[in-house]
Amino acid sequence: MSVDVSIRKVLRSGDRHFELDVTFASNHRRIVLFGHSGAGKSQTLRAMAGLLTPDAGHVRVDGATLFDASAGVNLPPRERGVGYVFQDYALFPHLTVAQNIGFALEGGWLNPRRRARGERVRRWIDMFELGPVAESHPSRISGGQRQRVALARALVAEPRLVLLDEPFAALDPALRARMRSELCALQARLDLQMLVITHDPADVEALDGHTIELRDGRVVTTARL
Repeated sequence: MSVDVSIRKVLRSGDRHFELDVTFASNHRRIVLFGHSGAGKSQTLRAMAGLLTPDAGHVRVDGATLFDASAGVNLPPRERGVGYVFQDYALFPHLTVAQNIGFALEGGWLNPRRRARGERVRRWIDMFELGPVAESHPSRISGGQRQRVALARALVAEPRLVLLDEPFAALDPALRARMRSELCALQARLDLQMLVITHDPADVEALDGHTIELRDGRVVTTARL
C-alpha cells in the first residue's frame, strides 16, 4: 500500500501566516512525521483526513485519489477510508466504550443493522481487551484504556490507513513506553499501515519506520529504517 502526498496551504491568523508545502511518498507500513511544535505535522494529518482543504496538490492512498486540486477531487472524511486518532482521543463522554467504538460505523450507533454492528464492535473490544469496561464511560477508564478505545474506533471501519496525532503525548512516561510496544505489536499483527506524528525522538526510535522530518512547514529529511 502506498501513500502519496503533495500539498500546499497558506494558513492565516490575523497578520500572521504559515505556509505548508509538504511532499512525500512511502509504501512503508509505519510512517512517522517528526518535528517540533509548529512544524506543520497536524495540518498535514488534517489535510490527509479531509479536515483541512489544501490550496493545491494531491493526496493518494493505495492508488485512490482522496484529494486533487487540479482535478476537483475532494472526498469528505467519511468516504476516504482513513482512520483518525486525535491527540486527546475525542471520545464522546456520554457514550459507553462500546458505543464510542460503534459510532465510527456507517450511520452511527443507532444504525438498524445492530446485530452485524454489534459483532464488529465486539471483535475490537476483545482485540483490545476492553471487555471489563465495555459499558463504562470514558471518564471512568484509564488513559491507556482511552487510547485503546480511540484506536478501536479508528479501526472498526477497516480503513486503508490509520492516522495518529501524537498518540503518546498525553500518557505518563511508564505508560508511554508500554503503549509504544502495544501499538507496534498491533500494527504487525494486523498488518496495518499507519502514519504517526510526534515531536519525541523516543517515539521515532520505538516505531522504527519511514521517518519524515518537517520543519517550518516543509520536509527537511527522510529516512527509511
